[in-house]
Amino acid sequence: MTLWEKATAELLDIIEWTDDSSDTMVWRFPRFENEIKYGAQLIVRQAQAAVFVDRGEIADVFLPGQHSLTTKNLPILTTLLGWKYGFHSPFKAEVYFVNMRNFTNLKWGTKNPVILRDQEFGPVRLRSFGSYVIRVNEPAKFIQEIVGTGGHFTLNDISEQLRNLIVSRFADALGESNIAVLDLAANYSELSAFLTQKISPEFLEYGLEVTKLLIENISLPREVEEALDKRSSMGIIGNLDNFTKFQAAQAMEAAAKNPGGDASAGVGMGMGFAMANQLGKILVTPGETPSGAPPPLPGGEDGSTYFVGENGNKSGPFDRHTICGQIASGDITGHTLLWKQGMANWEKAASFSEFKTALQTTPPPLPA
Repeated sequence: MTLWEKATAELLDIIEWTDDSSDTMVWRFPRFENEIKYGAQLIVRQAQAAVFVDRGEIADVFLPGQHSLTTKNLPILTTLLGWKYGFHSPFKAEVYFVNMRNFTNLKWGTKNPVILRDQEFGPVRLRSFGSYVIRVNEPAKFIQEIVGTGGHFTLNDISEQLRNLIVSRFADALGESNIAVLDLAANYSELSAFLTQKISPEFLEYGLEVTKLLIENISLPREVEEALDKRSSMGIIGNLDNFTKFQAAQAMEAAAKNPGGDASAGVGMGMGFAMANQLGKILVTPGETPSGAPPPLPGGEDGSTYFVGENGNKSGPFDRHTICGQIASGDITGHTLLWKQGMANWEKAASFSEFKTALQTTPPPLPA
């Protein structure tokens, strides 16, 4: 290389941006008094765009490639500047490099719960979070609407606004879907697609595109989740009586394997059996008998006592079982007078419904 070629190469103006950060969206090329030499080389790399701004007005946008800055490649800027000193003189313009790649794994979530009316549970409070991916699809609009004159613009400068927008539209989408709370997990993909479609026009107003939005979780308050866990546990246990018997059998098996255990273990087992017995009594539905206990027989003992009147003499009181025994032995017949609490007069034994069966199966006394 000759000395002249070397000097020419050193004077060559190169405008480029190599970004090693992960969150920079826009970067302004630093230039003393924004002066750019005629014929300068503009290098725009993949997933970049270069935007020329003259006195606050967007002039030209360059896509990836190497561009020589001449009147041929700067028609709009040439018209704006006029270049009265000749086309080979330096010109002034601000150059903004816009990162056009996808910005991934951006988080969103509800700060406060969303209150909805559920078909099964009534009013419920729901929280949700997820992630989304965005990219700049219109660099000129993005600079005009969002960036302004800032020389370095990052995701942190806009993420809060985008997150609030997503959460607001999520509440609307969840209410419009009218999906039961217990069915939400099966509809995350559908809700994500619906929410993406709903917010895309608003992102486009900023020159941004939502390439993907995911709902990762929709949760109930902790107290409601604990109640649901208990309800699920009851469904898994099924028959509580059989479960109690199973638990008791396991406890007995453990005690048999450890016959020399502490006395406190036996006491604890006894308390457990007592508690299980009481629990079984509490859980019996009114009108039903505890599992394993037969219901009372029809016409069984009701606590009544009877007096017997015969030949002008009164004897008693006797319970029903004793009266039936005397009927069987022939001491009491259908004509024998009986009386019990609540009766106004003595009546024949045949008029007592509780003794009809006994009287019908007992032969009459033999004649004298």
